[in-house]
Amino acid sequence: MATSQNIRDLEWALQTIKSEIMNFHSISIYNSESTSSCYQETENSITINISTTKENIPYFSQLLNTIAQDDLANKPLRNLEFHRLEWDQQQMEILCCLLDKNSNIKQLTFQGNKFDPECLTLFSRMLKGNEGIKELTFSECGIGFLGAELLASALKMNESVEELQIWEDSIGSRGAEELSKMIEANPNLKLLIILDSHPITVSPLVSAVLSRNRSMEVHIWSRDNRGERISKSVELTPENDTLRVYRIDSSGSRRLASALVWNSTIVKLDMTGVRLRSRWAKEFRGAIEHNRSLKHVNLSNTDLKDKSVVYIAAGLFKNCCLEELKLEGNRFGGIGIEHVLCPLSRFFAVQNQANVSLKCITFGGDKAKIGRYGFNAILRLVETNETVVQLGIHDDSSLKSDNMIRIFKSLEKNTTLKYLSLRGCNGIEGDFLLRTILETLEVNPWIEEIELTGTPMEKAGKTEAIYQKLGSNGRLELEQDSINDMEMAAPKTCRIFLCGQEFAVLLAGKTTLCNSIQQNFSSSKLPYIDMIRTLPNPIEQIIRTVGIKIRTFRHDDTKISVWDLDGQQGFHAFHDLIFPGHGSPSFFLIITSLFKKPDNGEKKSPSEIEEEILYWLRFIVSNTKRALSQTILPSISVVFTHFDKITEPIKNMSPYVNSIQRLRERFLGFVEFHPTVFTVDARSSGSVSKLSHHIRKTSNSVIQRVPQVYEVCNELTQILTDWKLTNHKPLMKWNEFSQLCQIKIPALRVQSRHNNLEKVEMKRQAVATSLHRLGDVIFFDELGILVLDCEWFCGEVLGRITMLENKRQASTEKNGFLSRQELEKILKESLRNHILRIGSKVFENLEATDLVKMMLKLELCYEQEPWNPDSLLLVPAILEENKGKLVKWQLSGQECSHIGRTLECDDSSHMFLTPGFFPRLQVHLHNKIFASIQQHSATYSLEKNQISITMNGIHIRVELGSQPGHSIDILACSTKNISEILKLFKHLIIPTIQGLCHGITLKETIIRSECVKELTPARYRKAQSMPVQQLKQALLSVPADSMYDYQHAWNSASEKGKVVLQSGFEFARNLLSDDEFREVLHRRCYDLYHLAAELEVPFENTQHPPPLAANETDRQVESSLTGIAQGVESILQRLRIIEREIKDLKLEIQGLRYYEHTLLAQLHRKLDYLLKFNIQVEERKVPNMFYFVQVENQSKRLVTRLISGMTMLRLHMLCEFRGEKHVVEDQMGCELTQVDNRVVQYVVPYISKFMKLLTFALKIGAHFAVGMGELIPDLSKEVAHLFDSSFIYGAAAMATGAIGATAIGQVGQIRNRGRSRSLEGGQRSWNAQQDVGLAQQWLIDFLKDQKISSGKEIADKFGLWRVRYTDDGRIAWVCQRHRVTRASEVIELPI
Repeated sequence: MATSQNIRDLEWALQTIKSEIMNFHSISIYNSESTSSCYQETENSITINISTTKENIPYFSQLLNTIAQDDLANKPLRNLEFHRLEWDQQQMEILCCLLDKNSNIKQLTFQGNKFDPECLTLFSRMLKGNEGIKELTFSECGIGFLGAELLASALKMNESVEELQIWEDSIGSRGAEELSKMIEANPNLKLLIILDSHPITVSPLVSAVLSRNRSMEVHIWSRDNRGERISKSVELTPENDTLRVYRIDSSGSRRLASALVWNSTIVKLDMTGVRLRSRWAKEFRGAIEHNRSLKHVNLSNTDLKDKSVVYIAAGLFKNCCLEELKLEGNRFGGIGIEHVLCPLSRFFAVQNQANVSLKCITFGGDKAKIGRYGFNAILRLVETNETVVQLGIHDDSSLKSDNMIRIFKSLEKNTTLKYLSLRGCNGIEGDFLLRTILETLEVNPWIEEIELTGTPMEKAGKTEAIYQKLGSNGRLELEQDSINDMEMAAPKTCRIFLCGQEFAVLLAGKTTLCNSIQQNFSSSKLPYIDMIRTLPNPIEQIIRTVGIKIRTFRHDDTKISVWDLDGQQGFHAFHDLIFPGHGSPSFFLIITSLFKKPDNGEKKSPSEIEEEILYWLRFIVSNTKRALSQTILPSISVVFTHFDKITEPIKNMSPYVNSIQRLRERFLGFVEFHPTVFTVDARSSGSVSKLSHHIRKTSNSVIQRVPQVYEVCNELTQILTDWKLTNHKPLMKWNEFSQLCQIKIPALRVQSRHNNLEKVEMKRQAVATSLHRLGDVIFFDELGILVLDCEWFCGEVLGRITMLENKRQASTEKNGFLSRQELEKILKESLRNHILRIGSKVFENLEATDLVKMMLKLELCYEQEPWNPDSLLLVPAILEENKGKLVKWQLSGQECSHIGRTLECDDSSHMFLTPGFFPRLQVHLHNKIFASIQQHSATYSLEKNQISITMNGIHIRVELGSQPGHSIDILACSTKNISEILKLFKHLIIPTIQGLCHGITLKETIIRSECVKELTPARYRKAQSMPVQQLKQALLSVPADSMYDYQHAWNSASEKGKVVLQSGFEFARNLLSDDEFREVLHRRCYDLYHLAAELEVPFENTQHPPPLAANETDRQVESSLTGIAQGVESILQRLRIIEREIKDLKLEIQGLRYYEHTLLAQLHRKLDYLLKFNIQVEERKVPNMFYFVQVENQSKRLVTRLISGMTMLRLHMLCEFRGEKHVVEDQMGCELTQVDNRVVQYVVPYISKFMKLLTFALKIGAHFAVGMGELIPDLSKEVAHLFDSSFIYGAAAMATGAIGATAIGQVGQIRNRGRSRSLEGGQRSWNAQQDVGLAQQWLIDFLKDQKISSGKEIADKFGLWRVRYTDDGRIAWVCQRHRVTRASEVIELPI
């Protein structure tokens, strides 16, 4: 009965599955040794037990057939599990048919099943094409390597299975290898779990996953060697990209290391506790070198020895991604530590740190012996590393307390380390170490945590103070003091610059004089033997030092340094670096010899002496003018050497003294000239004693007068000197300077890691800049370098760079271009130790690549293609002049426009463009042009003293002028119009040139177009140019209707009787741009507006001048009939625009002319009123219209304002012929010695009003209309220096170019003001009767005092004759020209 019940139960299961009453998601089939049964576990799952009795065996096949029926194939069955079943071929075929039909089955599990090879083959064949199964599990099925091989072959082609689990099936190494091949081919597998009795299965599977960069989760277990305990061997989790290796054999570890070489998925590798050997480390070196994803590696307790660590260290040299390396608990000692820390350290100044990615490193352990080598490596790491953030030394017993003290002392300079772990180190003990740690934390606020767990100091309870200090370093600080709050003090250093001309350097005795000065300062304070040591080496005296030689000595508390400037022209390009800036405590000694050749007694003439001194005076003024503001003038003293060879009486020195006096007067207001000229015998200490006393006195005086410096500068001067001597380094990097400030200078210290570091850096940079101005260092801000040994830098570095001109042959074939490698080779050759100068250590502190960067920053060279790292470099110093080369423009034809401008020094008598200016301009202009991405299409080439540029269709040449140092010529040729060319000049070329001329004013002049077209040599262009402002003034001096057609006359040029250029004419409109021409019109309009306001004449309404039409950009013309037609149409349209602009310009000129006539008529009436009024007074025995001119330095200034006490005035009179009043040529005039109160009372009211009218007339060019003659331009120069600035109108108009139009628009206001004035009358109008009467009475009295009363005397002094008009009987005083040419209109009335 029981059996019947069991069969019914199985029948129930079959019927239930067939009836579709329940939709099972999961069916589990078990092999039962007792009875068959089935039961429903959940609503969607059923468990069926089939007994092993003979009569129940068919039910398993029947059950499989039932599930595999077609009408049940689409039921929601998801999971099939088979437990402890033995499969035959028929049953496997049914199962495969079921799995083929039902793609909903996702999970298939075999636990404890038995398969024969045929069954496994059938299953493998089915699995290849199955598209439903996602999870496949075999557990204790004994499939062996054959089953693994069949599964692997199927899964290579299967695209649905994502999880594969094989438990306790002993697949072995062969099975593992086949599965690894499957992994390489199948990218869809996401989870692999293997438990095998052999640990050898680990390496092939994990290696395949790593080598193919599969994002797969892998868990592999294996039994130990005894087969007793199961433990995990490998765990790979893609969620955190971590590979954890617990147990692996030696060969497997090497295979794993090889797979990591090109892996890009693993970020963290943890092999803690795995025993590793040197052969593994050799393979792992490749992984460290090439892997770009691995960031964290933990090799703690892996039994690594020195040899293994050496391989790892070698890999770190090329690694650029690893961030964390843990090596604690291993067996390597000091040698291993030395190797592993080597790529993280620097061994000399210019070496780059090999590995900059590693941030955390930990080592140590009770088995490790750090020793002396390891300790030194740790010190070097702490002192030089700039990237490690976390350092751990654990459980060490070899380092003692003294070693720890040195480590913490070294940490004072470290600004990157944040976490220091010394857990379990026995050397952490003692009060002295505790104090050292606290002192380190005082100057190093960047350390955030120090772990001292398990140390003797922690056990003694003494670490609380350390943790408190760490906490205070992390507090939020209040705002630190700003730069302005830093304490100031008088400087304690002073520089003396010895200047001497190039050809006189070897003769002037500067070096000998410098030695005598030093001996004078040192003789009373140094023992004899020390004094001998300070004297120069005799061999050094024979070989001339290239660059600058510096001697330093002290006087009381002041450091005095004498800078012996190199007189070579080539070195002058570097004087910007060392010349004193604003407020620098320094002065100059100009040294010159009295003899051309002291040996034969040939003296220099006073003019030769004057020329030498003049050069250096102009050089000093030109360089010191670069300061933004000059609160004190440069102090200069002149020293004559070889005075001991003078045999003539002292009175014969007067010509030299007179020369010096002329220079003193000439440079008054530019320099402070010491009144005494020192004459010395440079070899005699006694002869130099007065000069030495002068140096002491002047140094103290200069220090007191110059602005104060930051007080810390005086402290840093000695600190930097000590640092240089201690470290034997002539320069320091910015980070070293910051470290020094952090340690030594509390005012420049970062107190908390939360401080505003930018403000602290600003203070340090301000101090470094101040030290640069004092001459203690040479500070390159952009390069981050401070040169401490200025003599070394100026002599061996800059001095050798200037000698690159000797290397021109290397660049001849490349038009001056060199590769970086070639330039570095040249620099290395130039900077090698020279004979007699052994011991130079340039390349221990400065690499050739650094020199190239310095040359680029100093604009001594430029890159041909700035965007290309392998670009060629051009050094202007090695360019040669192309003599005899035929020069011409690339463009030619009538349609080309030629325009040229010259920028020349406005005050060339006192300053000039220094010799290094143009080479720097060649580089600076290139950098300016190619800094813009849009200008990459421009071409740029150089020759000696010349720049050629092609940009936007405009060909430009920038050349050094005929007098080097005085001017720069800018020439251009283009098919574009003049305005477009000059726009490029104004916006790029001219501002770039002016930007390099700090303190020097450049005047712009126009070059004759024919000179530009024919590229006439520069020596002729000087005479074929005129200032831009002069041409504008000439336009303003003509009537408005003559402006457009005004032509400037050019004189001819000849050489040795041969005519080089014929005389000619050019329209002013072709020499000026449209904007400049309109500026002149607006200036005239502005002056007319103010004249209308003064004359109370209403201005009529007029339209604003039309805006300038923008020039269209050039268009590319297609090579087709349509394209040509479009190009022609574009040209015609452009011509119409130009024609319209010319028409509008002419209309604007005509409008100005109309208003000009109106105002001139009123002006004429005003001036005539002065003549007609009081005509009976003295019967017009004296002229009526007079003015004053002040004579000063051979120039005249028109006086419009008289002040009591003025001197050196001359009285002049105008020709009064009606309608043609003018200044009389060559009029002697009469001198007015001094202006007294009577002159002010009688003359001022008249002359102020008369001069105002006269000024307006001059400014609008009205003299041609009212007859003021040809001398007005001379008077116009005087108007430019008017005393009363209120009369100088038009400055704003010149700046904006549009204010004239604005003025015309204010018509209503002018008209209303004019009407109100006419209605008010009386008090607000000019009381002409009284003013003219007083002025005329003063004039009569003045002339009588000068004994000028007759007509002949007036004619002699003023060139005027008294006449009467025949038509109206009026009396006037006229010039000789009017007296003769208008004899029919006048009758002479002699007095």
